[in-house]
Amino acid sequence: MIAYALRRLLGAVPTLFVIVTAAFFLMRIAPGGPFDRERTLEAAVMENLNRTFLLDRPLWEQYLHYLGNLARGDLGPSFVYRDFSVQELLGAGLSVSMTLGLSALALAAVLGGALGSIAALYRGSWLDTAVIATATLGLTVPNFVVAPLLSLIFGVWLGWLPAGGWDGGMAPAVLPVITLALPQIAVIARLMRAAMIETLGADHIRTARAYGLSGPRVIMGHALASASLPAVSYLGPAAAALLTGSIVVETIFAIPGIGRYFVQGALNRDYTLVMGTVIVVAVFVILFNLAVDLLYALLDPRVRYD
Repeated sequence: MIAYALRRLLGAVPTLFVIVTAAFFLMRIAPGGPFDRERTLEAAVMENLNRTFLLDRPLWEQYLHYLGNLARGDLGPSFVYRDFSVQELLGAGLSVSMTLGLSALALAAVLGGALGSIAALYRGSWLDTAVIATATLGLTVPNFVVAPLLSLIFGVWLGWLPAGGWDGGMAPAVLPVITLALPQIAVIARLMRAAMIETLGADHIRTARAYGLSGPRVIMGHALASASLPAVSYLGPAAAALLTGSIVVETIFAIPGIGRYFVQGALNRDYTLVMGTVIVVAVFVILFNLAVDLLYALLDPRVRYD
């Protein structure tokens, strides 16, 4: 398994190279520039700014210079937040985004798995119908609608939770985590329900029941592990969805995570900040997918990578 993980990591290098290249040139060909808001400055000052950030050089030379810095682990200075490097900005925002993302992923896995299992055990009942209807609603309503509604209801009208902001405590994280988790809860619940229904009719489950094992022991000891495999496979895409979804959620709730920095960087044409965010998100998506593959092998003894 270690050899497989190393091969996957080496195979991710060309993928990252393509992502970096595409993001670099797409940002450069977009209209506007990082200093467009400072056109009132004298021409000599603008020329010095462009020279300082190498924007006066040919595009291919800027690209090679960026790749050279990236190979040394240097994401460069921010064009807008000039007192900070991109590493400093993303380092501060990454802990916030990871806290929100991992909390939402854990909530989605536990609650989605529980709801899907309950719906499968009571298939055809009103409880099953309620879970399916709720999951369908959770999939159809986007987070940029859910986030303002939750903020308005629980933050403004009821005053139970902060409507926005971040102080590192638990209260400001509740609404963003729920917003991020709701669509993933719906998907995992549907996957878990379908897999549990299929698993409960499998031969090894009937054999376990024939040996006299109790219902809870059959479900917890045998059915749950097999039925969770499709949901585990989805955790990689779910992690990617949470990272990209946090861009909207962090902006709405005014949370200083990497998603908010990405939005501000894109609006301000802060090339290096956007590039750094894209690279960080890509790396985490690759690592999450690798972790899911390894976890899948641990849950299913039939899967062998070596």
